[in-house]
Amino acid sequence: MRRALLVALLGVLALGACGGTESADDSATPAGDANPSEVTLLAYDAFTPAEGIFDAFTAETGARVKVVTGGDSGTVISKAILTAGNPEGDVLWGVDNTTLPRAQNADLLESYEPVDTGDVCVNYSKKWYAQRGLQPPTGLDDLVTPQYRGQLVVQDAVNSSPGLAFLMASVAQYGDGWQQWWRALIDNDVKVVSDWTTAWTVEYAGGGNPGTRPLVVSYGSSPPAEIVYAADPSAVTEPDSGVIKSTCFRQTEYAGVLRGTQNPAIAQKLVEYLLARRFQESMPLSLFVFPVNPDAALPEVFAKWAVKATKPLTLPAADIAANRERWLREWRAIAL
Repeated sequence: MRRALLVALLGVLALGACGGTESADDSATPAGDANPSEVTLLAYDAFTPAEGIFDAFTAETGARVKVVTGGDSGTVISKAILTAGNPEGDVLWGVDNTTLPRAQNADLLESYEPVDTGDVCVNYSKKWYAQRGLQPPTGLDDLVTPQYRGQLVVQDAVNSSPGLAFLMASVAQYGDGWQQWWRALIDNDVKVVSDWTTAWTVEYAGGGNPGTRPLVVSYGSSPPAEIVYAADPSAVTEPDSGVIKSTCFRQTEYAGVLRGTQNPAIAQKLVEYLLARRFQESMPLSLFVFPVNPDAALPEVFAKWAVKATKPLTLPAADIAANRERWLREWRAIAL
């Protein structure tokens, strides 16, 4: 998902952090932690939890949650690896099934748990194609045909979570032929940008955005976000963006305790809180991902418009671990 993960649409991007309120009752915090009044959660820029969602955690433990963001998922993980064993925070949010092997090789996390799932998929503007009397593409094969030349924008696979997931989708679809497909995609005037925010809010022509390209790598949960972030959500009966289900790559996102944290007990409690129903039910309309807690209910607008492919593209974790760096080197030589 996150998912990576997906935030403000229609030109409204909520960056930064959201933390709980301070509590004077520090007695609830587990003994032995170095700074029991605060626990630091490291995350990517698009981690925008619901306002006040950590207040209950503070009330229960006496520890304020400090959220520190620092770029896209790949950038955050790179920074965390540089300080592995002596971390700048206590909990890391944003490792997913495409980057987990990297975190494991660096011995980055003391422990980790899946916190959400979602699909990275090609989105299209219904309005753009309808106005021109054209049909949108139906799969990855279509994207390299002359009919769709110059219409797609994607993200850098090296530093962007959805960009990496899209690369993995091509490997899952084409196997050893993925490089040939990417060369054809480049020849078909695909545009590669640094991150999701640039792709969606600058280059994409759908969802009320000012761009010129009607196809974008985004998420299966992008359509409900259009409604939630509309100036008048009650006036929007249907999102402009559609999802090409056959292009969807399944992401599982993790949160974990950083190895070497000075606050291991409270860090573990925060991970448990992220898995509990209160936080899990807040995620669909704040982080636009599917909760992993089976007891968490989905909001109506999310249940109606978010897409979770029934047959998503996937890759075995062992294949990703063994080949990820090589795939990225080869992709960079083709696309950048």
